[in-house]
Amino acid sequence: MRKPPSARLSREAEVDPFYDMLFNMLIAFVFCFIIALLAMNPKALKAGDIPSKAEYIINVSWPDGNPNDIDTWVQDPGGNLVWFRAREAGLMHLDRDDRGLSGDVIVINGKEIVNPLNQEVVTIRGIEPGEFAVNLQYYETKNGEPVEATVSVIKVNPRADVVYYGQVQLARKGDEATAVRFTVLPDGQVTNVNTLPKKLVSNP
Repeated sequence: MRKPPSARLSREAEVDPFYDMLFNMLIAFVFCFIIALLAMNPKALKAGDIPSKAEYIINVSWPDGNPNDIDTWVQDPGGNLVWFRAREAGLMHLDRDDRGLSGDVIVINGKEIVNPLNQEVVTIRGIEPGEFAVNLQYYETKNGEPVEATVSVIKVNPRADVVYYGQVQLARKGDEATAVRFTVLPDGQVTNVNTLPKKLVSNP
């Protein structure tokens, strides 16, 4: 026997609060779950915080404490050049420019502190197919002596792989030498690694 409309409305009125309570509990559970995830990863709370991303790192170093200034020049497939007066070009960034001992001495509480590390770092923050060339220039000398620099190219993603590691001899101020040339494929792999000379340095 069918119940009259008034009976059905009464039954629905009795059920609604129960469904509301279940729905509210579900919302509360989802909210707590999201808060727990954010607590495990607090960086996710920082809106607009975009981490730096590198695909390749070019590292140039010469003996600690050496007073001479060695400069790094890198050219990308499009002909863009990054060096100490153009620290960003294309996808390339000169993250550290080292001038030997110049600027490496600071005074703390009246005492001089010397940073002996000589290192320049260029990052390539994307995949650009074509050839890259890395040159070194003996820019300035304090003692007139030759300098041996070490150059490495590291492919960062998906894991760190050493693409090239070697030394470059620079005999005197003004000398330029090609440290390495390498070709990036569309999938990010590196091929055709060589040291064939290529002039990059213009008169600064």
